[in-house]
Amino acid sequence: MTAIYVIIGIAALLILIAITLFNRLVAGKNQVEAAWQQIDVQLRRRYDLIPNLVQVVKDYMAYEKETLEAVVNARNAAMKAHESGDRAAVLQ
Repeated sequence: MTAIYVIIGIAALLILIAITLFNRLVAGKNQVEAAWQQIDVQLRRRYDLIPNLVQVVKDYMAYEKETLEAVVNARNAAMKAHESGDRAAVLQ
C-alpha cells in the first residue's frame, strides 16, 4: 500500500516539475518575442527620424553656404580696398 503512495507521489512530483518547466519555457519564449518586438519598434522609430535628420542637414548646409559666401565677399572687398589703398573700407 505504501508503495502505491510512493509511486503516486513520484508521479505527482514529475507532473509538477513538467508543468513548471513548461511554464518557464513559455515565459522565456514570450520574453524573446517581446525583445524582438522592441527591436522592431526602435528600428521603425529610427527609420521615421531619417527624413527629419536629412532636412536638418540640408538647412544647416544652406546656412553654412550663406556664411561662407558672406565671409568670401567680405574678404574680397577687403582685398580690393587694400589694393586700392582705401584704409577706411579695410577697417569696416
